Amino acid sequence: MIDLSVSIVLYSNNKDQLLKVIDSIINTSLNLKLYLVDNSNNDDLKELSTIDRRIEYIFNNANLGYGSAHNIAMRKSIADSVPYHLVLNPDIYFEKGTIENIYEYMEENPDVGNIMPKVLYPDGEIQYLCKLLPTPFDLFGRRFLNFGVFRKIVEKRNEMYELRFTGYDKIMNIPYLSGCFMFLRVDILKKVGLFDERFFMYLEDTDLSRRIYRVAKNIFYPYIHIYHEYGKGSYKNKKLLMYHIQSAIKYFNKWGWFNDSERKKINQEILEKFGYNKPNSGGLKDDRKRN
Repeated sequence: MIDLSVSIVLYSNNKDQLLKVIDSIINTSLNLKLYLVDNSNNDDLKELSTIDRRIEYIFNNANLGYGSAHNIAMRKSIADSVPYHLVLNPDIYFEKGTIENIYEYMEENPDVGNIMPKVLYPDGEIQYLCKLLPTPFDLFGRRFLNFGVFRKIVEKRNEMYELRFTGYDKIMNIPYLSGCFMFLRVDILKKVGLFDERFFMYLEDTDLSRRIYRVAKNIFYPYIHIYHEYGKGSYKNKKLLMYHIQSAIKYFNKWGWFNDSERKKINQEILEKFGYNKPNSGGLKDDRKRN
């Protein structure tokens, strides 16, 4: 019986970087299956499947997109009745015991559909990857207006949108967690569906997190951490920027641009729960059962 399946989507990645994440995954006592789903235009990365018998290499011979490629592996997890599936970026690595810790938490908390640990840059600086449901300003304004007189407005908005004011030091149930590390309960995926394949790249994690949040908890778990060599590709590459813009348009066309009542309700509840703009908001008690 497989305890956990893991999928990593490849696209002409650096092999040394991939070796770090593969070593992190297979160095575990859990019975797991690792899917390397390759969107590259050649199968040069196939040799990675020889590292360990638990690795299965899937060559698509086309760039299907991030969510579509992960869905191939997640459908296999559903077919094989695997209880948990981990969606992982290829630029992640972590210490031994990390996966076991999260697995135990999921086993003890059946109301949790998705969990993400604290995410750090390689230098130890925290990445703010817990977010409210985005408004058009959150996705477009902070990308294109982060200069001059607008910079202070963007920084203040990020303090709220990325929930920085919480301190990232407590367990939180959040509507939007990053797709760089999604430890998913497969039974919840059966209820809400997989990644929406209309999103080629970017925002597919926002969409899936939001659907999970409707029926289960999206938990940020700060007591363990992983490292993410976060590149912010859409800030450096015009093609990736276009993918990001296209996905943002598709997201708001799906959920609503300015009249998203569910977004307004959820975001307001989150801000009130964690005491945004209230005295001593940083002194919230750590309550594992309530959060």
